[in-house]
Amino acid sequence: MDLRAYQRARLARDPRFDGRFFIGVVTTGIYCRPICPAPSPKEENIRYYPSAAAAAEAGLRPCLRCRPEASPGTPAWLGASSTVSRALKLIGESALDDGGVEDLAERLGIGSRHLRRLFLKYLGATPVAVAQTRRVHFAKKLIDETGLSMTQVAMAAGFGSIRRFNATFHSLYGRTPRELRKAASRFSNGHEPGSYTFRIGYRPPYDWNSTISFLATRAIPGVETVTPDEYRRTIWIDGRAGAIAVRPAAKNYLELQIRYPDPAPLFRIVERVRGIFDAGADPAEIFRNFRRDATLSPLVRAYPGLRVPGCWDGFEMTVRAILGQQVSVKGASTMTGRVAAAFGSETEDGVLFPQAEALAEADLTRVGVTRSRSASIRALAAATARGEIPFQGSLDPREFEERITHLPGIGPWTAQYVAMRLGQPDAFPAGDLYLRHVGSESEAWRPWRAYAAMYLWLKSAGKGTQGG
Repeated sequence: MDLRAYQRARLARDPRFDGRFFIGVVTTGIYCRPICPAPSPKEENIRYYPSAAAAAEAGLRPCLRCRPEASPGTPAWLGASSTVSRALKLIGESALDDGGVEDLAERLGIGSRHLRRLFLKYLGATPVAVAQTRRVHFAKKLIDETGLSMTQVAMAAGFGSIRRFNATFHSLYGRTPRELRKAASRFSNGHEPGSYTFRIGYRPPYDWNSTISFLATRAIPGVETVTPDEYRRTIWIDGRAGAIAVRPAAKNYLELQIRYPDPAPLFRIVERVRGIFDAGADPAEIFRNFRRDATLSPLVRAYPGLRVPGCWDGFEMTVRAILGQQVSVKGASTMTGRVAAAFGSETEDGVLFPQAEALAEADLTRVGVTRSRSASIRALAAATARGEIPFQGSLDPREFEERITHLPGIGPWTAQYVAMRLGQPDAFPAGDLYLRHVGSESEAWRPWRAYAAMYLWLKSAGKGTQGG
């Protein structure tokens, strides 16, 4: 940790550092975001922590004024640890709710002791502490930003019982959850049952126009609807259908609206949407790495805050990528929409993209898909249904590429493009008609080659496939 840089960021309340570290105030026993509007304590009373979980483990409680639960969170890059990033994605999919650290480590292909060491090195806290802090923070957001009952909040945030939920909050905040809601009533919304609104924080700057343009040109008809001001789509999770809508909101926030009949998976829905809009990116770090590069420096300055758009579902994205091989972006979107319409299902919010089981035996040629691509999609669907191609981040990038390229019709370009859209910051589809011209230059852009690809696609202005 660069303590001098953190001190300057704290005194300036620099939003670019929001979530990169947290401030513990020993005289009050509170931890804050670096942008906290409260008067700045004396430096001798400050302790710096690499994550909210580390501050909580030190016995500090969250600030009610700056609301650490509303920060952009720990940067997705986490130094050089791909393993920790993958573990955080799995925790975001509630991996520790169903199993322990040993099970999580096994999914990552390492020992549980090594996983704990990595978490302590990069986050200053164990995997269990990180998961617990995330659970508490999400529960606080539900208290502040929804009208859910306290029982529903406890269940949605992953607490095993309402008693444990109440005890945890009284211990951390010195107040009951109901008292916290009363104090934060200005944030609460009273939407109809099954409708929720959240604020998703990010580190500025954020290039919304480039992000929404990228998503708009690749939108699947019937499944996604994209305008310059909003992204909408249908979702399927835990066997039930719903919908999301995302738009720019207040300073350094996106507004997320969710329609879903059960609050239980809200945490996972919010985490997936954060991935779609790359809310965990650290633009300052990316700029620092590209600012002296002759090719990228002008682009970084022209498009500050560029993100790598993610996806709602890895299987859907891979089907879309296969259909985008050697065709135009518009043509791929049209064909993917035909597949969704023919093999998906209708809801009041639009079309649900078909699950892997539905496409494993489907005759895609009847909607115009070539025989070779139809065979590729069926093989992908069958492997996904069997659990052989996990898209949640349990595999390291190299193993993911090895597994997926063993399927017919899927080569390195498709594998790298899918990895890029799944949130791998160093993925680079070098076989792209435009990106292949940069050749060995890309090695200098590690570990941010996915962002370099986005900048170069913007520069190409229509050259190459631009991601299918």
